[in-house]
Amino acid sequence: MKLLRYGPDGSERPGLLDGDGNIRDLSGQITDLNGDALGDAALDRLRALDAAALPLVEGQPRIGACVGQVGKFIAIGLNYADHAAEAGMELPAEPIVFFKATSSICGPNDPIEIPRGSQKTDWEVELGIVIGKHAKYITEDEALDHVAGYCTINDVSEREFQIERAGQWVKGKSADTFGPIGPWLVTRDQVPDPQDLAMYLEVNGTRYQDGSTRTMHFGVRKIVSYLSHFMSLHPGDVIATGTPPGVGMGLKPPVYHKPGDRVELGVEGLGIQAHDVVAG
Repeated sequence: MKLLRYGPDGSERPGLLDGDGNIRDLSGQITDLNGDALGDAALDRLRALDAAALPLVEGQPRIGACVGQVGKFIAIGLNYADHAAEAGMELPAEPIVFFKATSSICGPNDPIEIPRGSQKTDWEVELGIVIGKHAKYITEDEALDHVAGYCTINDVSEREFQIERAGQWVKGKSADTFGPIGPWLVTRDQVPDPQDLAMYLEVNGTRYQDGSTRTMHFGVRKIVSYLSHFMSLHPGDVIATGTPPGVGMGLKPPVYHKPGDRVELGVEGLGIQAHDVVAG
């Protein structure tokens, strides 16, 4: 299934994308795409519905983040072999873990705001994991059973705030609109191999990132298992898994966002995001 949330910011309703690309309203079935609604039993109930019998959503409503009330927004850094080579850095022995503030989350077509004082706002197309079942001290073999599905994420990053200012990466990762998620949550049964998905990102029609999850250093199973040994993962938690090469910081000379940019990105089978970049 392809599940989504539509409507004004803060008042999104749950929906399902039918086989013809139409949005069908799910608010008569669930209150939101969060928490227990992301568990296997709840998803099986939605899967059994006749999509054509669900109310059709007319027009072109705004699409919101595909998960509501996200508890934790976790990210993995330097997780692609070719991106590490681009950055001139060695691959880490263990996953590099940081957090993005949940207040950074926005919809897949919402504007991206350059923070005040920023000169180095950058882009990162990433595969997102959505947790569907509580995970604590799980093995890699068990990991995918705890995944509800996958989504496209842009891990927008302010490199000066992240790297050149004192403290942790979270400062450069958490500005408002720095966490577009969606357009869809694609359930795991529709993604037979999350380690073989093409991904791309373009700014103003120029393709900067053109990669694949095949070059991930730590795969989905490892990431979910690893994190579960340091914190409980709960339904609705979202994990950004790292980015392939082509980020603005790695170009020579570096290229960063400016107001008026148009950025488009996507992960194979998980949908496309398109954002106007504006001054914050």
